[in-house]
Amino acid sequence: MSYEPISVFDIFKIGVGPSSSHTLGPWRAALAFLNQLDQEGGLMQVEDLVVDLYGSLAKTGKGHGTDVAVLMGLMGEDPVSCEIDSITPKIAAVRNNGILQLNGIKALPFELSRQLKFHMLEFLPAHPNALSFHALLKDGSNISATYYSIGGGFILQEGVEAKRSDQVELPFPIDKADDLLHWCRKTGLSIHEIVAENETAWRPEKVTREGVMQIWEVMKSCMYRGCHTEGVLPGGLQVKRRAAALNKKLLRNRHYDGYEQWVEAIRAGGNDFKYILDWVSCFALAVNEENASFGRVVTAPTNGAAGVIPAVLQYYEVFCNGSKESIYQFILTAAEIGSIFKKGSTISAAMGGCQAEIGVSSSMAAAALTECMGGTQRQALMAAEIAMEHHLGLTCDPIGGLVQVPCIERNTMGAIKAITASQLSLQSAPDFAKVSLDAVVKTMWETALDMNSKYKETADGGLAVNIPLSLPEC
Repeated sequence: MSYEPISVFDIFKIGVGPSSSHTLGPWRAALAFLNQLDQEGGLMQVEDLVVDLYGSLAKTGKGHGTDVAVLMGLMGEDPVSCEIDSITPKIAAVRNNGILQLNGIKALPFELSRQLKFHMLEFLPAHPNALSFHALLKDGSNISATYYSIGGGFILQEGVEAKRSDQVELPFPIDKADDLLHWCRKTGLSIHEIVAENETAWRPEKVTREGVMQIWEVMKSCMYRGCHTEGVLPGGLQVKRRAAALNKKLLRNRHYDGYEQWVEAIRAGGNDFKYILDWVSCFALAVNEENASFGRVVTAPTNGAAGVIPAVLQYYEVFCNGSKESIYQFILTAAEIGSIFKKGSTISAAMGGCQAEIGVSSSMAAAALTECMGGTQRQALMAAEIAMEHHLGLTCDPIGGLVQVPCIERNTMGAIKAITASQLSLQSAPDFAKVSLDAVVKTMWETALDMNSKYKETADGGLAVNIPLSLPEC
């Protein structure tokens, strides 16, 4: 486990679905290998290139789009800014023509069956998500590298000491929840204010605010698009999108152009409990249906759990009259909780099961909502603990290796649990809590170590083996 400074923009990353560990991580690894080739003067000298996928990346790689991500990365496409609609035709061109445009500038013969290998039964020792690149150059020499996708889009290169080019000293160093609470007590600052001060070690506050609002804009766009897109999700499970139909039903088949008009229409529908509950579910469904369709999402802290935080933040904005400032507050607070889990446990389902994804995102959202609703620092940490406590042991068993069933619905449950955890903490004295956030982080990690590997994003257990399937070749 690492204890380096972690920024808000390490936890929240703009990228492409369906998985941060199986799509975004391998995509970034391919880009890193391109950079290595370029630095060593080998990019234009490559004659052959082989990519090996191991462990969980191999077992559920096709369902999670790992092959697509690696190819897009090798073509030099940026997951933050690439045209989403261009992904399918670019991949089809490689498959049909047998040519990969390496970094977009070198035509390289590429036979998928030989040069992109899925080693289903082989695991590399450092992490279940591993991939290796091997380039043969014209002079007969080789350039190789192995990467581990450790969750949330983070990658580590084997043999290279983990370091940050932007290593900083934070005014308030935090590894655990107790550290965070210590600084809050000492300074009198709220959680998000502590985080904001730490972020100034990387960049001016104005830049952080702009970046946070960009994150929220991507989340909003994803929700809106998901609530207005019908059809069947790719991958062969024939899962129908539900968010658009639910959106129509809740708005009584009225259509509103643009996000702002849409939100006003939702808000005008009232505050009936069932109505709000349906909308929270709709928001979460929308994001993760987009995620399952190679849409642009924000890791929060992962792609598979990308719908929880947007759904809870949208709930707060629409039904609790959230302001622009409170959106900033929400995202900073959520990021710190995610950082604590990453340092003390894991945010990788391949390491810890779905507790590491939906559980962490629910915990992040619960703390953030509590602070925005006026809760104390201790109440926010209590909410984070409650949310994770009731996700402990949650397995990752994606049917067909796809981030669809049960993953999409789990985002709705994580969002609702976050709101419930927040309400419980707001109605409780912090002294009532018998379990600290640090204790639940430690327990989650111990649970992850005890969990059978077949429940860690391998599709070898749980629902994945109990639902008969006949999937087409990806």
